[in-house]
Amino acid sequence: MKRVLAHSRLKLAIVPVVLSALPAAANSFAFISPISIASSRFSSGSVARIPAASTVSFLQNQHQHRGRSSRISGLRAVMSTESDNGVIPGRPTWQQTMLRIADPTKSIPFYEMLGMTLIDKINFPQYDFCLYFMTTLSDGEAYTLTPGTQEAHDYLWSMEGVALELTHNFGTEKRLPNPEFKGYHTGNQEKDGFGHIAVSCDDVYAACDKLEKAGVTLKKKPDEGRMKGLAFAYDPDGYWVEIVRRGESGKISNEFNFSQTMLRVKDPKKSVAFYKKLGMKLMTERHFDDFSLYFMASNNVVGEAPVDPTSDDATETARNLFGPVLELTHNHGTEHDKDFQHFVGNEPGRQGFGHIGFLVDDVYQSCDAIRELGYGFKKEPDGGSMKGLAFAYDPDGYWIEIIKRGGIDFGDEKVPSP
Repeated sequence: MKRVLAHSRLKLAIVPVVLSALPAAANSFAFISPISIASSRFSSGSVARIPAASTVSFLQNQHQHRGRSSRISGLRAVMSTESDNGVIPGRPTWQQTMLRIADPTKSIPFYEMLGMTLIDKINFPQYDFCLYFMTTLSDGEAYTLTPGTQEAHDYLWSMEGVALELTHNFGTEKRLPNPEFKGYHTGNQEKDGFGHIAVSCDDVYAACDKLEKAGVTLKKKPDEGRMKGLAFAYDPDGYWVEIVRRGESGKISNEFNFSQTMLRVKDPKKSVAFYKKLGMKLMTERHFDDFSLYFMASNNVVGEAPVDPTSDDATETARNLFGPVLELTHNHGTEHDKDFQHFVGNEPGRQGFGHIGFLVDDVYQSCDAIRELGYGFKKEPDGGSMKGLAFAYDPDGYWIEIIKRGGIDFGDEKVPSP
């Protein structure tokens, strides 16, 4: 029972809350989605039909390299104020969180309501799927590029922020052509690793009132549960979107900003060390009786990490960030159970969340350093039909996409430039 309750922990950015019950998350399967035809955004049943040759080529090149951890000399990241000793070469920056969606005509307007802008789409009609990328732009920043054009691709693969990648496998928006598809698995069941994404705002109560009037269903209203002042909304697929209050009102002028991706981890010592190698900094941590929370941010959008990540000042700094943090939730005791493993969102029947991704200057050089960490690869840079792109495993087996800064030719159907 303790393990089940531990997996229902939710938080106000930094502070935890226990909800009375877990949701009945939808189940489904998921297939290969783009950026990597050789990668693996897996979709529901037979909806996304990747050519057999590509699939076989991808599967045949899943190498499991094991090696001793090595300390790679750090590079000075752009916009960073200190030398990041131990960071892999290639200036890694967190660039995406991927979720599979059933209907982009519902999901895109929902996330636009939460202040995000559609900055690009990568369309693969030959393989029956399309990727949509959304992010929070600075208040007043005009986005004039047309999603799907080469100019939008160039923007996407050089951005310093983090995008929400929505993967649509054609046909999931229709029930009759694919009666076996019953929706994506949105997490938060026993042993699920993915928990939620979050947006921050100045006034959670006003934000939730606006969302409810627009027809959005709330999992938790601000005054429900033990923790007041934070909420959870359902997106069109049933993913949980936490609505949290910023640390300082008025510091960010946007109504909403994309602020979190939450993953549960088995051993925080291994996970925090791994993401530090990928250029992230531990901004704050909080410890409770049976679980702990670790919040990490990409070093291209923050300066020095707090000297004491357990301090109140560290908490406030994290809550006032414009860009999102990666929230690692650890339920105490899992690190001592050799058989315990989280579901990572890509298993048959549990597909929903897919991966997070990092931009690097040189995929091959970065992967050489990642290989030394000893967790292996789902796809090596030269594996499968898509060369120059990789998927590494983190300590929990989550898929970490490694993409060349500036992008590569993905073979998508581009929109003509205006």
